[in-house]
Amino acid sequence: MAPQRRLNQLLSELTPAPTSVGTLKLGDITYEVPASTSPSRLARSSHLLEVNDPVNLDNLHFMLQKFLLGQDIFLVSQPGPYARRLALTFANVINAEYEYIALHRDVGETELKQGREIRRGGNLVYVDSPAVNAVKHGRLLILEGIEKAERGIMPVLNNLLENREMNLDDGTHIIHPHRYAQLEAANSTATKQGKVFIPAHKNFRVIAIAAPVPPYPGYPLDPPFRSRFQARFVDPVGSLLSLTNGPADPSTPTPLFDKLRDLILSTQFASESRSALEVISKTSLPPFPQTALSKLRSLVDTFPPPGQLSPAQLARLFLTIHPVLIYAPFQAWAILSRQTEESGLGELGSPSMLSLDEHIGIFGYHVSAIQRIDDSTARITFNAPPGLQPISVLTPAGSKQLRPFPFCGELEFNPTVRFMGLLTCFLQAHALGWDISLIPPALPSTASASTTTLVKVFGQLLGYDSETIHMYKELGGRELVMRRKIENGGATVWEPSHLIEGAWAGRLLHLSGLDVIGSTAGSLSRLVQDREIDLWENKRIVANALPEELLSGELSITHPSFRVIATASKSLLLKDWLSDEHANMFFPIPSQPMDAKEESVILSATGCAQEHVDVLLDFAAKYRQSMSADNVLKNRKLGTRSLVRIAQRLALYPQDDDICAIILRSLLAEFLPATEKMNLNTLLEDSNIFKKTVAFNPSPIVKGNFLVFPGPSSTGGDTLPTTVALFDPISDPEGVSSHVPDMDHFYDNSLQTGLMRDLAIDLEILGEHVVLLGNQGVGKNKIVDRLCQLLGRPREYIQLHRDTTVNQLMFTTALEGGVINYTDSPLLRAIKYGRVIIIDEADKAPEHVVAIFRSLAGQGEMSLSDGRRVRPTQEREADIVVHPNFRLILLANRPGYPFLGNHFLQVLGENFSAHSVSNPDQESERNLIGQLAPELGEDLILRLVGAFHDLRKGYENGVLNYPYSLRELINLVRHMKAYPSDTLGDALRNVFDFDIYKPETIDKLAEILIHHGLKVPHLGLEAAREAAKKKVQDIQFEPKETSLSEPKEGQHDDKEHSGGNKWAGGTGGRDTAGMGGRGGYKRLYKGGDIKQVSDSLKQQVPDEIRERAREMARQELKRRLEELDMSDSEAKGYGTLLSATQAHMASLLDLLEHLAAKEEERVWVKRQIDGELDDSRLTEGLTGESAVYKRRGMEKPEIGRPQIKPKRIKFIFDLSASMYRFQYDGRLQRSMETAVMLMETFDHLSRKEKYVWDMCGHSGDGPDIILTEADKPVTTLKDRWKVTEKMYMVPQYAFAGDYTVEAITKGVNEVAKYDADDWFVIAITDANFGRYQITPEELTRAMKFNPKVNTALICIGEGAEASWITKSLPGRAFRVANTGDIPNVLRSILSTMVDR
Repeated sequence: MAPQRRLNQLLSELTPAPTSVGTLKLGDITYEVPASTSPSRLARSSHLLEVNDPVNLDNLHFMLQKFLLGQDIFLVSQPGPYARRLALTFANVINAEYEYIALHRDVGETELKQGREIRRGGNLVYVDSPAVNAVKHGRLLILEGIEKAERGIMPVLNNLLENREMNLDDGTHIIHPHRYAQLEAANSTATKQGKVFIPAHKNFRVIAIAAPVPPYPGYPLDPPFRSRFQARFVDPVGSLLSLTNGPADPSTPTPLFDKLRDLILSTQFASESRSALEVISKTSLPPFPQTALSKLRSLVDTFPPPGQLSPAQLARLFLTIHPVLIYAPFQAWAILSRQTEESGLGELGSPSMLSLDEHIGIFGYHVSAIQRIDDSTARITFNAPPGLQPISVLTPAGSKQLRPFPFCGELEFNPTVRFMGLLTCFLQAHALGWDISLIPPALPSTASASTTTLVKVFGQLLGYDSETIHMYKELGGRELVMRRKIENGGATVWEPSHLIEGAWAGRLLHLSGLDVIGSTAGSLSRLVQDREIDLWENKRIVANALPEELLSGELSITHPSFRVIATASKSLLLKDWLSDEHANMFFPIPSQPMDAKEESVILSATGCAQEHVDVLLDFAAKYRQSMSADNVLKNRKLGTRSLVRIAQRLALYPQDDDICAIILRSLLAEFLPATEKMNLNTLLEDSNIFKKTVAFNPSPIVKGNFLVFPGPSSTGGDTLPTTVALFDPISDPEGVSSHVPDMDHFYDNSLQTGLMRDLAIDLEILGEHVVLLGNQGVGKNKIVDRLCQLLGRPREYIQLHRDTTVNQLMFTTALEGGVINYTDSPLLRAIKYGRVIIIDEADKAPEHVVAIFRSLAGQGEMSLSDGRRVRPTQEREADIVVHPNFRLILLANRPGYPFLGNHFLQVLGENFSAHSVSNPDQESERNLIGQLAPELGEDLILRLVGAFHDLRKGYENGVLNYPYSLRELINLVRHMKAYPSDTLGDALRNVFDFDIYKPETIDKLAEILIHHGLKVPHLGLEAAREAAKKKVQDIQFEPKETSLSEPKEGQHDDKEHSGGNKWAGGTGGRDTAGMGGRGGYKRLYKGGDIKQVSDSLKQQVPDEIRERAREMARQELKRRLEELDMSDSEAKGYGTLLSATQAHMASLLDLLEHLAAKEEERVWVKRQIDGELDDSRLTEGLTGESAVYKRRGMEKPEIGRPQIKPKRIKFIFDLSASMYRFQYDGRLQRSMETAVMLMETFDHLSRKEKYVWDMCGHSGDGPDIILTEADKPVTTLKDRWKVTEKMYMVPQYAFAGDYTVEAITKGVNEVAKYDADDWFVIAITDANFGRYQITPEELTRAMKFNPKVNTALICIGEGAEASWITKSLPGRAFRVANTGDIPNVLRSILSTMVDR
């Protein structure tokens, strides 16, 4: 009877209210508005639309029509709050209760059907989702963000939409109300299996909301899902105007608003145009966000603008209401500038500060006073620009004491005009009631924009209790709002996230790194825009409610003082996250970096000498200007934080004034690609920063309670020792007893001692966290362990890998007795007890995992998934306080190929002091090896060290593909020491057997060994065969018949043969082609065991038979060449070109193959119904959810990421007359070798469809000499040889002249037409730019002709003499004085371009 009672209860709840609250007349429709049975579920937003607006009335009329027809509605709208507010307005008009679900990539079946909870006592209960509640109780179900839901999720609702049926996990079954009435009449509403039928309420309707895909990013609609809705396109122009309130005083003219409104609307119309002319340019100026006009209206009403805005003020205003313009192409700004001038708004200028005293507050306002009115309100007074009166605005405030303003006393920051201008913008946005997003600069590398300080000071001025939430990629949409936990009794409960707690308490929430969670951030749009959000088990936060409505416990109120400030991690390009949705959620404020004067004050405050400060700033300006979006991933940014670190070091140790070495170390210059390293050296020389002689560093010694590094010896003046205090054992007795490394042996050498000294200064004196990068086997771990041993420093250790998750870094999870227990990880132990922690293989973990170290190092903050927080000081009871002795040390391999790591340095930002760990210099290496194996003798050690030094140089020059390290040399020496009877060749096989099938490596090795006087008779394959022959010399095969006749092919079959002279492919025979025999003219292996004829028999082959075998080999080669239609000389010529760049080709081929594999790299795909148990979803598993597993699979692309298509590449070679005339420097030969390298590399690719490429040339005769065609790849040696012949002949007959600019423009145009994943044009020129009157502007215009095409220019010969090239085209143009570097430079450029 229990199910029947439950059914009766449900039916009583479902009985519609008989009373009506009134009659709604909407056009030709009359509707009796029913009373609500659950007033807490009614729409009560303060942001409902104006029902008398004609646009809104038309939309509401359509929606009422569909409601009365019993049909579901699909609102197709550009991103923004209008469609949601329209749905809520409709619910309000018809007095309908509603449920709401914000869709995002993490929404699954549980969120759409039923969840499971364990109550006290161990009972499992099912909790209805908002969708099921809406069906049962006859409510509107609003689904927002359909385009964000992953494929396969929305079909869960298909049957509910079509037939009003749904099977629920608790055994009940929702059916159509008519069908239920039939079953009820037959008394069949329950089955024998206990399944209970529940009627879908007749008033249940669905209103779905989505942005059209395309043009907006997202997943396209599933046709069966789409077919169940009635569509309504929401006119963008109508929504723009509808969201805009009328002026505060209708009698006051607002010419600025009127002109901008017309411009915004005309831009929207232009973007929708379908005329042939405008289709080409409509994408240049994207339409304005949906909230642009409403922001503009509130700005103009609250802060009356001056009569005429300056060009800079106008530019900043546009970036505020339309932040996508920050990364828009130049054409968009040109179109906008023309429109502003035509509309009478004036010229559009640069958004940057033009003078040091320019007020960059919106419309030129600046804050003058802040005073408290009551516990939650403050009055902010703004001084107006000339001609206007000051403005006072009442704004929400926190409950803490307000920081005095104007500022007084000693300040921790410099309140410059720039800083106060940005702070004024923050306060203006706050006064308008908006949450704030500080948009980082579009330039890849700039001075500091004071992001953290701005957020902190803003909160203090208004008395806020501030909290920072650090985002990481794994963070799901539900975790942003609430988290599940298990109580001691095993019951599962939900608790609010820090964000929701802040909304209730009226805190200031700083969402740091909001860009890294991508489209998931959109799940917060309702909270940010309307101050409403749905929580667990029917709980809902609303902006306002009556006291009696709060008694049920379902409703709670957002505190009016609650504010959100979003900032970006700056690790992603703006175009990857700054979207219309973000612009609609927040009030964007474009940041403004410090100028040189402000930065100089900060650097001088460290105590650094002014001459050093000036040199640093001069270099920093040049370096930042050289950075572009093309090379930012390969270069370290040089921000203010890095310069402060350098200045502090120079101030503390003025005798260590080798600025060049410090800068190179900070930028990790050793690991830059060849082209970037060349540019950096040029910039250093231009800034008068030169390298100094490397000093010798004596071994450190422990004196009393200090570790002393004696002063390095140098040719200059006196040097002073560096003294570092030892670790105090009292502060961590347990750590000292068990966590201090114990190294049995460490061979001191100058280079590693110098590195230890630098690390000790950073860690112990400057209090920095550090990152160490280096090749494999250079001693990164040993150096750190040795330093910790000398200092007596306890250290923890974590090794990362591809599957490391954020949760694993925080704690390990165990399920005991139905209760989940968390054990602190080594990272948390190090934070608590003040230990050093080594994070090894940091480049192998996913970038979003490494990202958590950014906030930990920069602010001493981290948010744990169990609700706890890591903070510098104790703010709450559960906070984990960062111990002052805590230090992070990240270890990683150098970036780029062949180390298959991630670009994690960009994610870390500048919060770590960077150090590169090199192989020791030759003298240090000799001393180290001499200590390790003195019995080898000085001469042999000298030769071995010299050989390995040259091997490494070969890797740096691109000749070799493997960075031979100290580890290989030490292992080689250990073998030689332990087994002195083994030859050097035997020992070398330990290192070089990896390269047996790389003949170019073996040849280079042989060359280096001979150069250093190391005689090895056999290398590579020969050495391996020689060793194998030596091992089996006592096992021989003696055939009975040993007579020889003429060499021949032999007969073919599929059987195994030994001996004889009849069959081809046998072993141990004579005359025929085979293996292990004698007298044949070629080797031929067809499988089977090889029977090796003895050497004595082989030597008995008569001379005439040997000659016949050689002749047959020559005939075979001739036949092969005839097949290729090539002569001997042609084959030899092509072979010469090929061998010259074989090492470069192998390196480039490996890189391109690796990139293809990387695109298909598998990751952990979560929320699966089978696979490995996911630790982070154990709680859900306890409640019975099925999607609690994870499996390895392809990573799903971010929403809006285009389908992976081939990369389109065009190479343009200079074939002008000067290439032939000046070929004595090798320029033409090197260009031909480069062409061969490219043709061979792309021909050898296993995934040729990944790249569509071609080559062309330019000369004085024209810009379009075809060498290869994109749709006709050169697949034979003959064809490739013809290309090189053409490259040689064209310059021989070309007229004087230069078409470099025309060739680049034409190439960019051709490449851009291709439907590709990315577009590249790489050109080579030896043009004398002055002679042919090629200006920087002309060349820059050609190189940047189409923003989507990545371009690069290699200037050789006279072209390399133009110093303006690299300055006009930073990151795109390269001067190559030595033509021998052409292949290496082009390989480096191509590698840098495609590996992004």
